[in-house]
Amino acid sequence: MTDTRPGRDWAMLALVVLVGLNLRPFLAAPAPILAEIVADTGLGYGGVALLTLLPMLLMGVGAFVAPGLQVRIGARRGLLIALAILLAGSALRLLAPGGVLLIATAALCGIGVAFIQAAFPGIIKARFPGSVPAVTGLYSAMIMAGGAFGARLMPVLVQAGFGWRAALAWLALPVAVAFFAAWRILPDTRSSRPDGALARHLLRRPRTWALMAAFGLINSGYTSMIAWLAPYYQAQGWTSADSSGLVAVMAVCQAAAALGLPLLARRNVDRRRWLWLTIALQAVGFLGLANAPGMAPALWAGLCGAGLGGSFALAIVTALDHLPRPEQAGALTALMQGGGFLLAAAGPYAMALLHDWTGGFSAGWMLHFGCVLITALLYLRFDPRSYPEAMAFAS
Repeated sequence: MTDTRPGRDWAMLALVVLVGLNLRPFLAAPAPILAEIVADTGLGYGGVALLTLLPMLLMGVGAFVAPGLQVRIGARRGLLIALAILLAGSALRLLAPGGVLLIATAALCGIGVAFIQAAFPGIIKARFPGSVPAVTGLYSAMIMAGGAFGARLMPVLVQAGFGWRAALAWLALPVAVAFFAAWRILPDTRSSRPDGALARHLLRRPRTWALMAAFGLINSGYTSMIAWLAPYYQAQGWTSADSSGLVAVMAVCQAAAALGLPLLARRNVDRRRWLWLTIALQAVGFLGLANAPGMAPALWAGLCGAGLGGSFALAIVTALDHLPRPEQAGALTALMQGGGFLLAAAGPYAMALLHDWTGGFSAGWMLHFGCVLITALLYLRFDPRSYPEAMAFAS
């Protein structure tokens, strides 16, 4: 039985913060110190892209696998194992002698994060049924803030005399804190067996695929930003510290929008006007990065960050809105993340290819400008009056 006492709710909110903060630093941290990593390992643009692409692929696959694992081992044990895997992947970067093993540690981190991201939205809806937008916004904001923390910390540690391996390995420390907090706070409950028929019905519904596509197209922009924003400006003469500051600006704006927009949208179940606002912010930001990068770099990064963070949080809220029961809504959200992350994984690699073909990153930013325009059209379908019919066979 879940303990719903107020004290336990505050403890769970603290755990939401601690876990969320650890889901992106391993992805965002390498970009500001990429010059040191490339010089030491010899990784090219394709190899560097794998540091983001491979974890995102694993997050996508993991979202499909995680519900079954959650039934077999329980949510508490599963989350503890996932945090332990993330802890190991972060710590092992201290020992990675070359690019291949560095990519392997990124994969290990991605495996751990995959389970956590698949399980947490359903846990939030079950524990906080009356506050889903607010708690989801908090969770999403912490994910984005964690990315800012990782990006900003790396140049500081490298300049303090730590090598890039030791700097990356320091990220194991906050994971350890989250692990021990989860050990104390998470209740020992078993998940109900996933309804295989429900999953099949969801995958037959066009709305599920629309949610996947929208989530994937937006998050491809996020993965490209954390992979290539710092190198983009370093190629224009910026230092690693300055470029990491720009990534931090992006991530702080992500966190603010991920927290604020779901709160603003909470009074109306039709989230579309807020979703379109996030599209407008990203469109202006990507256009600025592509065509006037030196005019207002912090503005472009901040606009992209706010749009990406708001879209991420509102996408989860919108998916959870579609179905009334937590296990149903959690299954739909897991599918959205699974398909979405598989699509998002292509973002950094597509930008690497466009860089090789064109000699610069501008074409890649324009690619993401096109992605957000497509997503704006997909958002037209998310009228809450259509939810019962869209999910009719999954009820």
